[in-house]
Amino acid sequence: MGLAYAEPMTFLVLRYALVVAVLLPVYLTLRPPLPRTRAAWGHLAVITLFIQVLYFGLCYVAIDLGMSAGAVALIVSLQPILVALVAPRLAERVGARRWAGLGLGFLGAVLVIFARSAIEAESARGIFCAIGALLGMTAGALYEKRFNVSAHPVTSNLLQNALGIAAVLPVAWIAEDMRIVWTGELVLALGYLVIANSLVSLTLLVAMIRWGEVSRVSALFFLVPPTSALIAWALIGEVMPWLAWVGTAIAALGVAIASRAAIPNSSAEGALP
Repeated sequence: MGLAYAEPMTFLVLRYALVVAVLLPVYLTLRPPLPRTRAAWGHLAVITLFIQVLYFGLCYVAIDLGMSAGAVALIVSLQPILVALVAPRLAERVGARRWAGLGLGFLGAVLVIFARSAIEAESARGIFCAIGALLGMTAGALYEKRFNVSAHPVTSNLLQNALGIAAVLPVAWIAEDMRIVWTGELVLALGYLVIANSLVSLTLLVAMIRWGEVSRVSALFFLVPPTSALIAWALIGEVMPWLAWVGTAIAALGVAIASRAAIPNSSAEGALP
């Protein structure tokens, strides 16, 4: 919705600037600590590069290059699978039950996407950008888990979005005309992305990755297409095809299986606590 009224990097700069504008007064009131070492600043910069710049930036560019939102969602839905493939290198066991849950989750997400969205890609560049976004989010989740980039959520979010502006603004200045058409739809899109996505969802995602198993947390990504379909059906009356209902049920079952924690010292992977 937002990209109809602003070019992708310009839109991203707007998003980050609004997050900073919201969080700066909170930071000045609470005065949470800043990162204290060069290593902590470096880790924060890497997380910003992977998630804020590569993931969001390349998703927006892919859509701007003619990929449908469904096609981008289909590629990005592979993220939990990639995370599970690498998770054993972080001493995290991914057993047969979790793989079964991940497989069902992916199948359910794919069914919902195909039932509701046009899968279109007008250029190979758009596909490469979507794949780059997938790799960026995967690398960001794994990096967060590997280095436990702990920081106060207000500090972390404020600094990541400020660094995001520093990284993206030069690209927008050079490659785009930075023209913005202010409409109600643009304001609505920005409001949703700032509040629901940047301030709430990403904060919770990072916290869950830090305190839990990254492959279990990443399985929740499979619920994004079904949840968006249900919200659109309930709030704006979009048609919910029967295949989307089936996909929603399969995705929910898969995520439930993949998210189950193992009993400590138990050989039964994924058993209920």
